[in-house]
Amino acid sequence: MSDQDSPKPPKTSSDSVPDASNDVSGEMKKSADTWTSGPEVAAKPAAPPPPKAEPGDKDWERDVVNRLAFAALNEQRRSRRWSVFFKSLFFVYLFVLFFYVPVEWEDTSISSGKHTALVELDGVIAANSPANADMLVSALRNAFKDKNTAGVILRINSPGGSPVQSGYVYDEIMRLRKLHPTIKLYAVVTDICASGGYYIASAANEIYADKASIVGSIGVLMDGFGFVDAMKKVGVQRRLLTAGEHKGMLDPFSPLKPAELQHVQGLLDSIHQQFIDAVKAGRGDRLADDPKLFSGLFWNGEEGVKLGLVDGLGSSSYVAREIIGEEKIVDYTTRPNYFDRFAERIGATMANVISNNLGLKTAMLR
Repeated sequence: MSDQDSPKPPKTSSDSVPDASNDVSGEMKKSADTWTSGPEVAAKPAAPPPPKAEPGDKDWERDVVNRLAFAALNEQRRSRRWSVFFKSLFFVYLFVLFFYVPVEWEDTSISSGKHTALVELDGVIAANSPANADMLVSALRNAFKDKNTAGVILRINSPGGSPVQSGYVYDEIMRLRKLHPTIKLYAVVTDICASGGYYIASAANEIYADKASIVGSIGVLMDGFGFVDAMKKVGVQRRLLTAGEHKGMLDPFSPLKPAELQHVQGLLDSIHQQFIDAVKAGRGDRLADDPKLFSGLFWNGEEGVKLGLVDGLGSSSYVAREIIGEEKIVDYTTRPNYFDRFAERIGATMANVISNNLGLKTAMLR
């Protein structure tokens, strides 16, 4: 028989049973290594091995780390989401600010159907305000040239302002009335139409107001302050150097000279007479024969009707519906966008600073 076919000898008990003495000695050795006394451990140069963590401890640490990581990730996502939201909102705001123009701000020279054209005059009449002559004239021209315009309403709420700006608008209304004789312009007063505001209103075909509206104040003023006596009490000396005898005229820290006062008064009287002539030309025989009309006084709407300053009582809708006969109102008011207003405000501020530093003053129709 070959070696492969020969039967293998049976295993003895010594081969199948583990050696107990080896196990015991190994356990004793392991126990001795593990439970070494204090002095012997201290004598070793290396640090003792860290205690073994239980499987449950490792899972707990891993869970805490995962939670912290996910919390940080969620916080980053939340911050990123809010950042995108506010950036988008900011860009939308800029888009609306610079590019969006409301329908009523657009050029409405092309319209459908007969209508009543409306132009707003709101605020102080000045070159650096929304109620400046250029914008008012532009809006009035667009309103008159529209072939579907049945009549024009100039709705006024103004305490007055520059005589130059007021005269510019007055002259343009007169020109447009002659150019378009079939289209009438009606001035409608809301809260107040005084001084320069009434200067412009007097160019209209007719003037309407509320019974409580304020109208009139046909006069001119130039105001300021004088600190001469206060400087004497404080002990301050004014040093004003000029080239020109009257260049420092109306300086608030210098005494007022009679010749300069007479010159300024003559200037105001001349502008006042221009105002009076414009009102008489516009209102004609409708004005009452009362010297108080041109004294700077003002009245309410009811009294204004009696004095001939106002033709009747009524609102814009009343005039459009009952007087013009076209209830549909289209707004032709020219309004600057926010960027233009910001630029103009900066320019106006710089001009005011320069004007104040140079001591320049202007007469006001108030």
